[in-house]
This record gives sequence, C-alpha cells and structure tokens, in this order.
Amino acid sequence: MTPLKPGDKAPVFSEKDQNGNTISLSDFVGHKLVLYFYPKDSTPGCTAQACNLRDNYQTLLQKGYKVVGVSADSEKSHKKFIEKYNLPFPLIADTEKQVSKAYGVWGAKKFMGRIFDGITRTTFVIDQEGIIAEVIQKVDTTNHTTQLLGD
Repeated sequence: MTPLKPGDKAPVFSEKDQNGNTISLSDFVGHKLVLYFYPKDSTPGCTAQACNLRDNYQTLLQKGYKVVGVSADSEKSHKKFIEKYNLPFPLIADTEKQVSKAYGVWGAKKFMGRIFDGITRTTFVIDQEGIIAEVIQKVDTTNHTTQLLGD
C-alpha cells in the first residue's frame, strides 16, 4: 500500500527506458501522465494490462495522457516485451527499485502462499503540474483504461 494519495506532489524520478533513454518526471510537465507500476514483463496480468493500455492508447493520447510503465525488469526484458506485444509507450527499467520505492509500491507481497519482495500493481495519474490526481491500487488489468477514464 502506497502512502501517496491524491494531492501529493509526485516523487521526482529519472531512470532509463527499454532503449537506454532517460525518462524523468519533468519530461511530462504540461501533460497528464499515467505512471503504472507492474510486477513482471510477459506475465498474464501484466500482459493483459499493457495490451489494454496499448489498445486504448490513441484514446488516452486524445484525452491528453502520456503513458509510462515501470517494473524492476531489465532494459533487455522490456525491449522484448514491447516488441512481442507492439507496445507504443516506454517502460522504465527500475532495476535498482528507486522509482518503485519512492512511490511506495516496492515491498512484501503474498502470492500463492509465498511472501516475497516485489512491486504491488499500482497506477498513478499525475497532473500537468506534477501533482498526483488519482491512485488506483485495485487495478483491473483487462479494463484498466476504463478505470482511468471512468467511461
């Protein structure tokens, strides 16, 4: 559970994407940003979520949103994930977990009776001034765009 809530200033970040390009929060000043954290490339829920955002990407752009995904996977893993599913948005390779920790989504998780550290699937909608407008913690991976837009 992230301690961040709507009205909080979004934590600043600057990390590499799948192509080794640096992506920073400051790149999105003047735009609404969907910053979504997901556990792992090419797993069923993460693929469903990424493909839902891909399939609705033009609608999100038309409504003024930029989209960036974040997981602890490597640049190489992200590149394969993007190529396999034709994803039109960048994925941050948060291998040191700095962004995930700053947003409060890295920590103990329980899956199939096992407890381990990982990313809790969470989406932050950040406004044009860098303020968190919405936090979605119960992400519906197959209908995520509907959750974001409220359609």
